[in-house]
Amino acid sequence: MNDKEQKRVEVLNLVISSKIKRKQAAEVLGLSVRHTKRIVAAYRREGVAALAHGNRGRKPSHALSPQVREKVSELARTKYKGFNFSHFTESLAEREGIRLSRSSVRRILLEKGVSSPRKRKAPRHRSRRARFPQEGMLLQIDGSPHDWLEGRGPKLCLIGAIDDATSKVPYALFQEQETTQGYMRMLQEIVLRYGIPLALYHDKHSIFEVAPHNLPSIEEQLAGKQPRTQFERLMEELGITSIAANSPPAKGRIERLWSTFQDRLVSELRLAGARTLEEANRVLHHYLPHFNRQFGVKANQPGLAYRQVRAGFRAEEYFCYKYSRIVGADNGVHFNNQRLQILSSAERASYAHCKVEVQQRLSGSLAIYYEGKRLPTQPAPLEARKLRETVTTVSLSGRTYTKPAPDHPWRGKFRHF
Repeated sequence: MNDKEQKRVEVLNLVISSKIKRKQAAEVLGLSVRHTKRIVAAYRREGVAALAHGNRGRKPSHALSPQVREKVSELARTKYKGFNFSHFTESLAEREGIRLSRSSVRRILLEKGVSSPRKRKAPRHRSRRARFPQEGMLLQIDGSPHDWLEGRGPKLCLIGAIDDATSKVPYALFQEQETTQGYMRMLQEIVLRYGIPLALYHDKHSIFEVAPHNLPSIEEQLAGKQPRTQFERLMEELGITSIAANSPPAKGRIERLWSTFQDRLVSELRLAGARTLEEANRVLHHYLPHFNRQFGVKANQPGLAYRQVRAGFRAEEYFCYKYSRIVGADNGVHFNNQRLQILSSAERASYAHCKVEVQQRLSGSLAIYYEGKRLPTQPAPLEARKLRETVTTVSLSGRTYTKPAPDHPWRGKFRHF
């Protein structure tokens, strides 16, 4: 007898010995009083055998015959050897006319000692990671491309950060696309408002890490070539630890933030009637304090872990794009179809053939640095080739005239053009 039947025997013995009533027995067994009376009567007549189900020991009417079971087992070992359970089940129905469920085929084969050839990795044990104890120790950053304006305007990408300890959003902004410039603007606002966070947690986007196909060869690495993205360089200069997530669930906090924003923030944008990038950012910055009050949690340790910037910190010298260039013999520097002329200074009369750093600011302006000092520059005169490119030809009354470009040096002298 199983445990259920043993329990019934004990209770029925108490009923027969008049120690409890049938109503009490029904409550203990979870049965109706009427059914309990039937069981007691059957127990008096037949004893323990009355408690066994009537179908016990009988073969089910829809059971598979031994011949079918043997045929399935034989086909799995011979003709369809190497087929997984699902594929084998489909082949039996399509090619052999044997229609069985996958579970039945699996049960038959396992009973015959035939296992599936498809090997699966053992499930890894995962546990929920504890939050960092103090605000500012770790920020999760990411971008969320989405139709935030629901067709009223262009599709935008929301770039933001969430504090791991408090679930507060220190800053976020809408951009047209997920770019390095967007992440730099976001991090610049966080640094100027709160300070420098200790670590950033991000995915393996090419903004944060050099793509595998762009990694240098072994010879180049031995020669000292270690390429970095602009954002990697920025984090290194600020002393921020970079942590790359190996899977989307690893950065689940910011993924859940996007889910919340795609529900609530979309509604706020709709309510405000936002249609442009600027309007969307205004709504977002008005909504963030309300979101932090509602969804923020208290950190385990009081205080802020943000590192305060030193005195004289110039954000534009960090939050920019930096490139190396060699100064020409005429003290000119070429950069993105632009040409800057380095002027002489008290420290040095000429910088020809020197290696300088060109900084392209987020505003689009350029600055040139040599050994950490900014050099005085001005736009260089255009070369002859460039001057020829700026000249256009127009025809008036069958005659051909040469018309200089609007920024041509001659424009100041020949006003009749």
